[in-house]
Amino acid sequence: MKDLFGKAILDFQTNNSPEDLITATSISEEDEMSVQYLFRSYNEMPKIEQKALQLASGKVLDVGCGAGSHSLTLQNDRNLDVMAIDISEKAIATCKLRGLENTKVQNILDFEGQKFDTILLLMNGTGIFGKLANCNQYLSKLKSLLNPGGQILIDSSDIIYMFDEDEDGGKWIPSEKEYYGELEFTISYKGEKETTFDWLYLDYNTLQNAAIANGLQCELVLEGEHYDYLAKLSI
Repeated sequence: MKDLFGKAILDFQTNNSPEDLITATSISEEDEMSVQYLFRSYNEMPKIEQKALQLASGKVLDVGCGAGSHSLTLQNDRNLDVMAIDISEKAIATCKLRGLENTKVQNILDFEGQKFDTILLLMNGTGIFGKLANCNQYLSKLKSLLNPGGQILIDSSDIIYMFDEDEDGGKWIPSEKEYYGELEFTISYKGEKETTFDWLYLDYNTLQNAAIANGLQCELVLEGEHYDYLAKLSI
């Protein structure tokens, strides 16, 4: 991976002529995404993210932290002990420049040695699972990192609305897909194109079933305005 996402984040932080990211998926056209959005304050965040940050407590792990906006809110406004991790070196460099005290370049599947009271996976937190078949691996790992009484706060969207309906109200979903929420994602930045990667959107019922299969309770905390939701998983 070229880490173009991290490059855009670091360019914005260091005022190095940042540009919009161009994103595309296997079911949607190219779309511009402002890097500035990743640097939003608490008041600029969607209600689902605000709710997750309100519910966060104890020792917190922020998985896929990006520019670190969620962690900064918890560290500076809530005075919580937060560790922010991301696979992007440049994103973590940005987090450090922004004043995050506890950061690490880390894939969650390789994380060892600490347990947490709250684990956050926000901005379509299920995305990093990549494929439906990987849910058990990720949920099992996340569960192993929880303290007794701990919680996983994760958001996603049911993207069934993106598929065409037939006359009877049924959906036309490509038959080669194992699950309609499995997408291939591409990012372009400053004329460079990132290696395509798998990205997973999970409807709530499918997440709930996966959670139960891994010995986790699943609670629907909040539904957003556009098929999105926040869920709380606990042992």
